[in-house]
Amino acid sequence: MSTADETGFEPTTGDGPPPLEAPDRRAASVRTAYEGMLQIRRLTRTEHANPEAVPASWELHRTVRAVALALEAAEIPPSALDASGRRVALGYRVGPGESHGSVRVEWLGPPGSGAAHDEEQALPRCAEVLQRLGWTALLYRGPRRRRFLEVEPPAGVPRAGGS
Repeated sequence: MSTADETGFEPTTGDGPPPLEAPDRRAASVRTAYEGMLQIRRLTRTEHANPEAVPASWELHRTVRAVALALEAAEIPPSALDASGRRVALGYRVGPGESHGSVRVEWLGPPGSGAAHDEEQALPRCAEVLQRLGWTALLYRGPRRRRFLEVEPPAGVPRAGGS
């Protein structure tokens, strides 16, 4: 039995080991979770013309999880770490942002993977996915001129916690 079976579905943040599930089973779990998220939006954001384009309240309380689910559902590859904490896969990493309720998305990989070069195309793709789902995703340059996204709820939607 996999960890996902024992503890429920968790989207991949890119800051842990690669998922243990077989790829086809993982893809089915991601689709189910993503469709559930959209259904919650449809049921709880009825005041909006397009409720699927506005994060639900639960997403605002679990922003890292919600953003990771959106990226994984869009089939954007996550990064991953091995047991010793070394980065072993090229892809997104989602973590808490600088401000309360925000999320930071980075494009990381093992040494020599070309992550710094690939981020120029990869992060705008991540931003596009998140913006379609109602998130505000702004591209910045950080230390060593590395790009990252700062992701926030849309204007007018109150922020909540960032786990």
